[in-house]
Amino acid sequence: DVRDIAMVRCEVEKLALSRAIELGDIAWEGRVMAAHHALQKAEAAAATNPDDLIALEWDEACRAFSFALTDACDSPRLIDLQRKFFDQSRRFRLEQMREGRLDWAARQRRQKGLLEAVLARQAEDALTLLQEDVAAELRQ
Repeated sequence: DVRDIAMVRCEVEKLALSRAIELGDIAWEGRVMAAHHALQKAEAAAATNPDDLIALEWDEACRAFSFALTDACDSPRLIDLQRKFFDQSRRFRLEQMREGRLDWAARQRRQKGLLEAVLARQAEDALTLLQEDVAAELRQ
């Protein structure tokens, strides 16, 4: 189940992100930057104190960053699919976090690189980092 979710989620998100990089405006860039900032704050809290409330706040920050990255793709159906598969991956993401199997430093590097590639409109680099992030998040 996790491999199937990861494969479909990754392909859908890559397509949506590719279109968002092509079509996104300055307002979209601002939303991506704000969501990344909130995610970094949530990850710092979760890395040091992974209680249930913080885990849920962290998961919501992950969701917001993922959605911000793709919301400029100009396809309501693609956005709907991305959200569906992101939500289906939630239990695996939370399981990894609760079991202490997330490499917080590596996540931070990937996400910072992803943010930088998106803002520089370097689609190939952004798609590679996105794929790596989804794979790491859903590794069992």
